[in-house]
Amino acid sequence: MSYDEYKLLKVNIKRGVAFTTFNNPPVNLIDVALMEELEKFTQQVALDDNIRVIVFDSADPEIFLAHYDVGDLAQYPDVPPAKSSELHPLNRVCEAYRRMPKVSIAKIEGRCRGGGSEFVLALDMRFAAKGKAVLAQPEVLVGIIPGGGGTQRLPRLIGRSRALEVILSGNDFKAELAERYGYINRAFPENELTVFVNSLAYRIASLPSGTIALAKQAILNAEQLPIIEGLFEETFLFGQSCALPEAKERMNRYLQLNGQSRESELR
Repeated sequence: MSYDEYKLLKVNIKRGVAFTTFNNPPVNLIDVALMEELEKFTQQVALDDNIRVIVFDSADPEIFLAHYDVGDLAQYPDVPPAKSSELHPLNRVCEAYRRMPKVSIAKIEGRCRGGGSEFVLALDMRFAAKGKAVLAQPEVLVGIIPGGGGTQRLPRLIGRSRALEVILSGNDFKAELAERYGYINRAFPENELTVFVNSLAYRIASLPSGTIALAKQAILNAEQLPIIEGLFEETFLFGQSCALPEAKERMNRYLQLNGQSRESELR
């Protein structure tokens, strides 16, 4: 597949990883044009069997991804619309990454607020640069609440009380505090972030695609199912993983290399 037609996304495919860079100057705003490209890219990458991991970063060293276009939001009708049975485009994209049998990673080196924060919350992992990355849900400061999943995803990650603190304060959370709260996976010195994220992405991409998909599905089940039902599902998915041809090959190779010896285990 070709990814050359995008104007606001720069996509570089290497070793099963789609390195995808936001480039929507002047502030990487989530506007109609970026949403259209992001939704098209999301649909395309979901069907690309050559891609197992997607890494998002930014061409702007100071802004990873800004908020949703307030100019668009200000045009909402004075009378609140009826409850919709269809997801908002941003939620549609976010849900696609949450459910996709591929791994998505945010490498955050600048500001990531509002809709930008909501986008990375839907990804599988978030890593950020100390001294540079800032995350926030500042919608209340203009009188609204998060509308792209922030009130739903953030409490599941960091708990109710901390989610209320983030959303009702509208404050910026630097990488170090975001790490402590569980808002992101880990915070790294700037010169270590890319090395770590790339290494992790390539390591995951080296796994069988079926293994990645089954592991992710099992973990998604933990969010949705009672523990006993989740355990039954895990056993079922585990059996599927053991039947994968690539898994059979890897397990037999491991045994041939005497992988269960004391020397190997300690190495």
